[in-house]
Amino acid sequence: MGSVIHLDIKRETAEDTLITAKPWEFRWSLWRGRYFILMTKPLARRLEEEHKGALFTGKEIPLSHLSGHIPLKGGLADTIRGIFRYRHHDIKMREVYYLAGLVDCMINQVSPLLRTSQIRKIYEKTMTLKKILDVNWYGQLDQVLFPIHDHLYDEGSYRHDLARAQSPEELSRLVRERSDHMFDILSCEYTFYAPGRRVE
Repeated sequence: MGSVIHLDIKRETAEDTLITAKPWEFRWSLWRGRYFILMTKPLARRLEEEHKGALFTGKEIPLSHLSGHIPLKGGLADTIRGIFRYRHHDIKMREVYYLAGLVDCMINQVSPLLRTSQIRKIYEKTMTLKKILDVNWYGQLDQVLFPIHDHLYDEGSYRHDLARAQSPEELSRLVRERSDHMFDILSCEYTFYAPGRRVE
């Protein structure tokens, strides 16, 4: 009865758009939209500096004023919703991105193994992870891994290595290693803006 309960109360200011700084940087957007937006951290800093007055007045930035941003639509929308759900849990976020890597393998048939009966092992692993994490992709799937600028990550090399995998176990290991690498790049280099606004 005598123990003190510490409430995690964050002091909010009109210019605070930060949701989480780590493992990934999520911020509330300053514009109206239905989708999460991905952009590099330098671009995000410049955007917030240029429009910091809007934070105090509640004025909205027109989406047409954004340059260099990537709306996360289609399969990317489902991926980011799964990631955002676990935004305070590094390990679970990594698991969701690994799962996205497995889904990407299947929808894009990146390995000859996936055109044989060996697809069953990857499919079963994918279905198990989807159930554990409660993450799903709906509708027509296209892209599920976030686009990363070429100077930061060589996607062609990644696809090449996956195509050369000799077993489902090797394929799964490669997806795990490379999705972790992508995850770290996204953590260091990118900001994700969530739809909605903290300040109204």
